[in-house]
Amino acid sequence: MTDTLLTAFAQAVAAHGPDTALVDADGRDISFDQLDARARALAAAWASRGMGQGDRILIAMPIGPDLYASLAAIWSLGAVAVLPEPAMGLAGLRNAIATAGVTGICASGGYRALKLLPALWRVPLFTPQQTGGGGVGVGKVNAEDLALISFTSGSTGKPKAIPRSHGFLMAQHDAVAPLLQSAKAERDLVAFPVFVLINLAAGRTSILPNWKMSQLDRVTPHRLTAWMDSTGATRALLPPALCETLVNGDVPRGLHTLFTGGGPVFPDLVARLTHDGQLGVTAVYGSTEAEPIAHLETATMTAKDVTAMQGGAGLLAGAPVPAVAVRIVDDEIQVAGDHVNAGYLDPAHNAENKVRDGDTIWHRTGDAGYLDDQGRLWLLGRHGSAVQTDQGPLYPFAIETAARLWPGVDAAALVPTSGGGILAIAGQVARLPDWVTAAAAFGITDVRHCASLPMDRRHRSKIDLKRLRKQLGVAG
Repeated sequence: MTDTLLTAFAQAVAAHGPDTALVDADGRDISFDQLDARARALAAAWASRGMGQGDRILIAMPIGPDLYASLAAIWSLGAVAVLPEPAMGLAGLRNAIATAGVTGICASGGYRALKLLPALWRVPLFTPQQTGGGGVGVGKVNAEDLALISFTSGSTGKPKAIPRSHGFLMAQHDAVAPLLQSAKAERDLVAFPVFVLINLAAGRTSILPNWKMSQLDRVTPHRLTAWMDSTGATRALLPPALCETLVNGDVPRGLHTLFTGGGPVFPDLVARLTHDGQLGVTAVYGSTEAEPIAHLETATMTAKDVTAMQGGAGLLAGAPVPAVAVRIVDDEIQVAGDHVNAGYLDPAHNAENKVRDGDTIWHRTGDAGYLDDQGRLWLLGRHGSAVQTDQGPLYPFAIETAARLWPGVDAAALVPTSGGGILAIAGQVARLPDWVTAAAAFGITDVRHCASLPMDRRHRSKIDLKRLRKQLGVAG
């Protein structure tokens, strides 16, 4: 049995050596053999400079072949990769340095200047340009050994450090792999780095973005579709924000499947993506601590489901993946499984987010939802975010999902206030009277038009409520 991504990658190299592993941002093909050779060379160079078992190496590199070669090199030496939350910029780096016990930094390009930070003065700098050393092969790491420390987004508080063992990463691979299986060779445009790791372990080609993930708003429909055309992408794994971009252009004829997640996937977007029958769309629901939790092949979404969402049922997320157990406690979704993070680097965070029930540790997702009579998961929004109306409590997704199906609506967000809630809508302002009437059926009497709604920094696919409150002049 394969117990780590490192051994799975070695098997992929043996089976697919000359085949393309990665297409870089310049359109160049990098084979599995080339990526493996690069990783071995880096491991040799860095071992000669002192990197070894248990070191915690801060990663400050752009997404590219060297990032994945560096991860393989670090893991082969028994070291741990520390990945800061990129959406937080320098603040995320400082948080990672302060909380993860960093003993070295692996950086390239302009990121090497981070060595000037006082907290990094005394730790060694490892770069992809370093050479030398020899005789270092891919080592044996155990499933229980720590492989990676990543961070939550910090959207609901200070980012929490999440330790992931090699066994955990392999369990995540096993949970995701069935979603990505295909009877034919695929070329996947992948905007989520973790899915590139899964493809590398599976021997599948990944096309890397030719844009910065921190600048999704600058990606035009032409740029996105041209990149898909030139690289021969057959599938794409994109956040909803880029799905919105894609649907505003000419979808390449070679693209047949789209996987999306990292934010809510609303039925109006699905309808626009699938209107001509070219694309099959799968929406994946998960969190930083548990990815994936559920998935929905949108072709199975029925007219009855859409009618339910129009009526306030919330957002359909689909069936839980086989590798996860799901339960609902006081409206909150809780999950458990081998690929569900069992604890944080700082044990003090566990009391708030982890529940031990016998030998099982349940993760509190912080999302409200329920399971229907088919065992499918429906999302209602953040747990505790319901507003009180004269018709009773109303969760955000109950009205936001419905509102996006109203004529003229581009985006909608329910903002809790001391007096109930405000429904903020971006779209055709001339439709405002119709929206006011429709919202009243849900018990919402304050509807406001906005030129646009602010989105989160990570995937630009979730409403940034803090900024929206400021935009509306609402305290909280």
